[in-house]
Amino acid sequence: MFDNANCTVVPTAVSTDAGVAGAGVLLSFIITAGLSLLMSAIIVLHEIRRKSEAKVIRKLLLSLSDQQVITGLGIQCIGLAKMGTMVPYHFFIIWMLSLLSTATHIGTLLALVNDFKRDWVLRWLRQFFMFVNLVLSCISGIFVLMSVMRDLKPTLPIACVWQVTGTGAPSNAGVSIAGTIAVIAVNCIFFILAVWYLHVKERPWLKTIQVVGIVLLIAMGIGAAIRVILLSQAFGTASVPLTDTGEKDWSFGQLLPLLLLLLPLVSAVEILRGEMKVPSPVMDDSAPLLIGGDKRNSFEPNPFWGTQMSRFGSKS
Repeated sequence: MFDNANCTVVPTAVSTDAGVAGAGVLLSFIITAGLSLLMSAIIVLHEIRRKSEAKVIRKLLLSLSDQQVITGLGIQCIGLAKMGTMVPYHFFIIWMLSLLSTATHIGTLLALVNDFKRDWVLRWLRQFFMFVNLVLSCISGIFVLMSVMRDLKPTLPIACVWQVTGTGAPSNAGVSIAGTIAVIAVNCIFFILAVWYLHVKERPWLKTIQVVGIVLLIAMGIGAAIRVILLSQAFGTASVPLTDTGEKDWSFGQLLPLLLLLLPLVSAVEILRGEMKVPSPVMDDSAPLLIGGDKRNSFEPNPFWGTQMSRFGSKS
């Protein structure tokens, strides 16, 4: 991977990569993140006001989140696999898309926490994908940070950060370095808090965490989307000379990720037509099992080592 990188010849321009920075790919990530965060906010507001259960929105949110998590992991794996040829411009776009994926699945966790608590398989799958996404995002962030600190030529492969002799960060790179470190740290903090939030039982400040978390994730998503739009050839001005305008062109490969966004609508139609039954998201401690009895606890432990005893709270 690193041996294949040509770090001795600095090209005057680089090839476009529509599979990473094409208009359709970028729009699919931005639209999915925007819709998911919007639906997460709607669900949280519904629960705060104790209104309808929003079954259709919950199903749509879960489908969009699952789709975003898988595509986010896929594009990050492609970026790391192509480090020997991929320039920092494309690598930075992938990192921004990974932030959109992070905002999407953590926002979904905040909104659908009671759904995940009821099924230990879904709960641990969500944690596994969150952890893999965190690891890949941190690795990508380290490469982006090193490219700024070593003032890597924008047309050299990103893998060259470990082979070229650094000339030192430019005088105006302080903000970029601080911002990159801050984003990596925020990613780690969000993951730790999300896992804690998913397992803790006693949550008297549940609504506060949901509202504050959704607001912060929306801010992070907006920031990442703006950076992608401004720095990409598809919608803005590329930060590196490109040999053609391939990232602006539309083809079936660019339409496909947008067409896949229609799949969750099929589930929504099935719910509306009564062909699928979605269990009601009953809040823990909101209704007794029997008159004068214990409160409901829907947390389902995994069958191998889990118990009804919370790792972070008292026994229900």
